[in-house]
Amino acid sequence: MNMKKLINKNILLCLIGLFLAFSACNEDELLYPTPQTNLTEANIFDTPERVLGLVNGVYNGLKANYFYGGRYVMYGDFRGEDFVNVTNNIFTGYDTWSHTVNSNSNEVEILWRDAYATINSANFFIEGIRANSGVVSEELENQYIAEAKFVRALSYFALITLYARPFTEDQGASPGLPLRLQSETDTENNDLARSTVAQVYAQILIDLNEAEAGLPETRPSPLLNTTRAHKNTAIALKTRVYLTMGDYANVISEAQKIVSESSPFSAPSGVAHELHGDVMEVFRTNYTSAESIFSMPMTELSSATGQSSLGFIYNISAEYYMNQEGIWGNPEWRSEDARKGMFRVNNGRYFMTKYAKPAPFLDFVPVIRYAEVLLNYAEAAALTGDLPKAFALLEEVRQRSDPDYSFPASAVSSADALVESILTERRIELIGEGFRSNDLLRKMETIPAKGSSSLFAPAITPNQTEYTFPMPNLEILNNKALMN
Repeated sequence: MNMKKLINKNILLCLIGLFLAFSACNEDELLYPTPQTNLTEANIFDTPERVLGLVNGVYNGLKANYFYGGRYVMYGDFRGEDFVNVTNNIFTGYDTWSHTVNSNSNEVEILWRDAYATINSANFFIEGIRANSGVVSEELENQYIAEAKFVRALSYFALITLYARPFTEDQGASPGLPLRLQSETDTENNDLARSTVAQVYAQILIDLNEAEAGLPETRPSPLLNTTRAHKNTAIALKTRVYLTMGDYANVISEAQKIVSESSPFSAPSGVAHELHGDVMEVFRTNYTSAESIFSMPMTELSSATGQSSLGFIYNISAEYYMNQEGIWGNPEWRSEDARKGMFRVNNGRYFMTKYAKPAPFLDFVPVIRYAEVLLNYAEAAALTGDLPKAFALLEEVRQRSDPDYSFPASAVSSADALVESILTERRIELIGEGFRSNDLLRKMETIPAKGSSSLFAPAITPNQTEYTFPMPNLEILNNKALMN
């Protein structure tokens, strides 16, 4: 079975189904409807409604179960040291937690498939709308292309940080990924060599810069500001990308576009992003606050289910509890901190309830929050010598949840100490949102050992092959150019 052939068949079926939901309901269509089986690549771009349906289809690819719908986010935390597994269930991420994945593992193959399916749908859309210019206005066409480029950049970033060596190891000289920038509807171009890590990052930044230029300043509603990209969405993601590359000057220059000079920090243009006053509301009742820059919306008709749901894995199935030797046991994370309210205790073990809704698990999945942007900026500022700004940004995040907390002088008086405090704050603030693996790898740090008396995962050093995910076997078998 050819991986790309399977992907593209599924993409076209999904896109056709999605745009049908957005078709116009005028009299002619009601009297003389176009048969659904007549919807093809030749007419799928024929109307503005169909084009909008395709845009939604591009975003929908991100919500795949093994991608930002749930599994990719989980794996980012499971690879770190802050959760202990209790079931050794290979269907709920045990191989990722224990660093025993191989080229045939489901998490390796299906995550790769879902990410490249999303990339291919973005490529398909970009080519199709350009080939059908005039169906929508030039301004809207440029905006839609910018949205597809944002999705493509986010997808490639997920892949490059998991399946390739860190950029910071050798400035991206290592082998990266097959960089697919055209849509594929057959197997003719299946053979494609890996670009370098640096080349993949360069394309990510090209896409994000072009996305920033083409995206709107804001959307008509908080829901759309959270679930579809705007200028500040692309800028916020660039702070993450540059931080991962160790390019701190560019982290700062991008962050300054959306972070005011002084506290209370907020975005001075576009969507007025800021920290929400109550962190619990961000994850319980207000998924579209100004803090939520980009999230995966879950609905009863479109959500991750069962073992792919964050709410099920972290809360309901109780297969991963907080490691006392990890961030949970850090004395700087006080019981007074509101973020400790997002955990429940059972038989002395603490389970995360950041995603607390019961089945069908309709919690939005956060992809980019303003809190992360402030911490990205803080780390870059500390590493470039601006300790007062770094401290102010760090303090704003901490005191939102623990207003009576004061950092001891020893934790903020030097650049090294301040950076460590910021990294600790990232582990507290962003836990369960998929950041830990990348934060360790971009720093070229050992992934610490973790476990209990019954299950144990060893430490993984940067020179071990387990430090990153392997190339999936389906890609190896079907892409002959990988052997060159």
